[in-house]
Formats: sequence, C-alpha cells, structure tokens
Amino acid sequence: MEKRTGVITFGGNPLTLAGNEIKVGAKAPDFYALNSKLQPVKLSDFDGKVRIISVFPSIDTPVCAAQTRRFNVEAANLGDVQILTVSCDLPFALGRFCAAEGIDKEITLSDHKELDFGLKYGFAIDELRLLSRGVVVVDKDGVVKHVQYVLEITEEPDYDSAIEAVKKII
Repeated sequence: MEKRTGVITFGGNPLTLAGNEIKVGAKAPDFYALNSKLQPVKLSDFDGKVRIISVFPSIDTPVCAAQTRRFNVEAANLGDVQILTVSCDLPFALGRFCAAEGIDKEITLSDHKELDFGLKYGFAIDELRLLSRGVVVVDKDGVVKHVQYVLEITEEPDYDSAIEAVKKII
C-alpha cells in the first residue's frame, strides 16, 4: 500500500495519506461504503451517471458541513449528476446531519468500516483513520475527470473547478 507523507496538512502539520493516489484519466476503482440505513452502496451502483465524490474528515466540523451544504445546492443545477458524500463518520451521524440540514440531493456514505474508498482513492489519513478533504469527478463511463486533494484539510475544496469539470462532460 502506497503512503505519501506531507502531501496534506492539518493546521499546518503534515500528515500521511495511505492508499493509491487516483489520477485524472484513470478508471475509477469500484468501492463500497455504508449508507445511512447501514446498507452497502458501491460506486458501480451509479454506472451511467456522472458522479461527484465529495470527501471530508467529519460532518461535525464547520468546513465539512459547509462542503456538504454547498454540493447539495450545486446538485439542483446539475441535472442527472449523482453526488456521493464520503467520510469515516458513522452512518447515523451523517443521517442526523442531513435530516437536520435538509440535505436531500446527496447520498451520504460511511467509509468507517474498512476504509475501502479511502485506500482505493488515497484519501485515508494514516495518523487519524479519517479521510482527507477532496473531490473526485467520474464520468458516465467510469473515468476520473477531476481530482483534488485539498492540501490543507481545514480549507474548503475548489468547488468551481469540480463543477466546471462536471459541466464539460454532461
């Protein structure tokens, strides 16, 4: 398993990302995570759709909550695009947040069980067993069209670049 130290920071302190770094042009690896009803959901369940994978450490932090709210708003303008929100939060916490905030255009997925997404996409923070912040855009054919590993995980992702990538393929 690949490990990349110092690629990201948390409060300026370097962390190690574990797993395989995903790159634009690569075939998106299938992964599974649990939805809010504890059911396994796979990326391939959404084959034939453009997918935005919004990744963050914990829904119970202001930046992660803002990221989730922003993609929920963007979803209304993107048509037939599926937004998958992935973190290591427990499914119950994700469900509670979405119910309280009216998040209804995203599917929240918990990677807490096996870090299947985190390791296959290189977002697993080795020191914390959380996911780093970022965005991955996958086209209808399962090809990665945009990737951002946010360098300082206390900062929001570049939403405009992700949305631009989606608009180029829809």
